[in-house]
Amino acid sequence: MTRTARAFWFTSAASGELRSTEVAAPNSEEVLVRTRFSALSRGTESLVARGGVPPSQYAAMRAPYQEGDFPWPVKYGYLNVGEVVAGPAELTGRTVFCLYPHQTEYVVPASAVTVVPDDVPAARAVLAGTVETAVNALWDAAPLVGDRIAVVGAGMVGCSVARLLSRFPGVDVQLVDPDPAREEIADRFGIHYATPDTASGDLDLVVHASATDAGLARSLELLGHEGTVVELSWYGDRPVSVPLGENFHSRRLTVRGSQVGTVSPARSARRGYRDRMALALRLLADPAFDALITSEASFTELPDVVARLASGTLRGLAHRITYR
Repeated sequence: MTRTARAFWFTSAASGELRSTEVAAPNSEEVLVRTRFSALSRGTESLVARGGVPPSQYAAMRAPYQEGDFPWPVKYGYLNVGEVVAGPAELTGRTVFCLYPHQTEYVVPASAVTVVPDDVPAARAVLAGTVETAVNALWDAAPLVGDRIAVVGAGMVGCSVARLLSRFPGVDVQLVDPDPAREEIADRFGIHYATPDTASGDLDLVVHASATDAGLARSLELLGHEGTVVELSWYGDRPVSVPLGENFHSRRLTVRGSQVGTVSPARSARRGYRDRMALALRLLADPAFDALITSEASFTELPDVVARLASGTLRGLAHRITYR
């Protein structure tokens, strides 16, 4: 017996549509989830919306439950929170997070969902995939007590990294972004805000998440001797100019890539994907993360929201989608 659900599909440059889809009844090892909230990943999904995924990355960029192929049409997304309405007894009725696209109901293996802790509101739990990226980045970065650190680029990922760093003992953190509106978030996190021009240098570590050449160049300038930039930006099909001249070599600087698709080598011997996701959800008990959700719309408004996201007229950080 099947059920009819509705899903959002990216269909062409800066546009999409809601489509009906059949959802089969779950077997004994699956769960049927009714979505309560999803969220748009501003950087990645705006890239998908404009067709900016390079052909060389079509396979690497596939979301776990994506349908269709890049560039379009494609059902894409990975920030979904819902209620298990059918499945194993220990999961039925529980609120869960899943790396699933924007769809009203869906069936996945029970192993694909992570129970949201009781002290984490479902509306905040949509940030789990973003906080998971931040966790992986900090496993890669390995900050030390007392480090001087900047996060350059105050988007969803950059702000998540900054909030986690703010809880490290003795660490001095700057959130660097040209948008003065980000100062309010820095204040809420208890850290410093700076523009690229006013940021302090001689740093031990910079986490770069602005997805701009200028941000990467400034990140390198802010480092002290033998400092490291951890690069989180995803540039898609845009070429990037990296300033490796001047004193890059004499200061023995390092640029290191970090990507959430693989568990950081620093923890992969003892942690798996489920461990990392469960940790991200536990960290979301922190109400300061609510500052990252800056707008909300209903599921039926998704086509318009995505068009505005792709055109750059929808500002802010996380855009939450409600389903009831």
